[in-house]
Amino acid sequence: MGSRAFITGVSGLELSAAEREFIREERPWGFILFKRNIETPAQVAQLVQELRNAIGSAEAPVLIDQEGGRVQRLGPPHWPVYPPGAVFGALYDLDRAAGLSAARLSARLIAADLLELGITVDCLPLADVPVEGADAVIGNRAYGTEPAKVAAIARAVTEGLEQGGVLPVLKHIPGHGRATADTHFRLPEVDTPRGELERTDFAAFQSLADLPMAMTAHVVFSALDPAHPATTSATIIEQVIRGVIGFQGLLMSDDVSMNALAGSIAERTRDIVAAGCDMVLHCNGKLDEMREVARETPELSGKALERAGRALASRRAPQPLDRLAARAELDALINRAGMAGA
Repeated sequence: MGSRAFITGVSGLELSAAEREFIREERPWGFILFKRNIETPAQVAQLVQELRNAIGSAEAPVLIDQEGGRVQRLGPPHWPVYPPGAVFGALYDLDRAAGLSAARLSARLIAADLLELGITVDCLPLADVPVEGADAVIGNRAYGTEPAKVAAIARAVTEGLEQGGVLPVLKHIPGHGRATADTHFRLPEVDTPRGELERTDFAAFQSLADLPMAMTAHVVFSALDPAHPATTSATIIEQVIRGVIGFQGLLMSDDVSMNALAGSIAERTRDIVAAGCDMVLHCNGKLDEMREVARETPELSGKALERAGRALASRRAPQPLDRLAARAELDALINRAGMAGA
């Protein structure tokens, strides 16, 4: 039996009986974890195993947002702190090779942390290009303000994850850097002309179009589609994400429960699917909403199924890693540039 085209969160540190039944009956393609799901390494590993047992698949993808900086679901005392993306950008400006090496090392160490727990997908790298006056929701998560630099560091992050046996998710396609609002709370509108978007925002994603998975931006680009954010815009998905950018991997929505999207959860889900997203992402662990998403999500089939299969098949076996040496090297690179506290 196949999967439905959605990824779901769950409510707590272990599965409830109702969640287990929901997963067994509705068959989500994958799962995503948040801080509410995380206590100790043993507990997280057990929850990951519970999720896979409930779906009956040892290969079901389990995702997390583990970027470093302020977006880090795993943290002290059980997991180390990692730098935000801006640190790699600042180091890159001083020494390009050092910046790329630090970004790769950080991602490789993150991958090692995740794989120990059975987590196989990280929602990283970002290719967002922030501009002055934009909302701080991206802020120091970004690698810089020049598309070529952002793309180069994002590629290094991707390489680190892949070397550690973890799949990357490119975000937030086709760009969140100009957003003047946090999409958790409201819908931002960007009125930048298309030519400028293609030169900057979209350009950062183009050289990363070969990545296996990407996550959309809940952002309206009025020059392209004044009525819909990218997540629910067939025009943007077809013409920009699949067209200008050339991304042909598995396309998932950002969280369907964010307040940037309008309508009921069911209506949002239908809009996401109709626009051409392969996968609906639901994060908050509220079972009534999870059921709405499941009711409105189709079986994974056709091109979406092919893309999902290619994504999972692209995951590599992890390469050997001396974690102490790698962490020492990462810290030395950052300290050399005087950015230990960044």
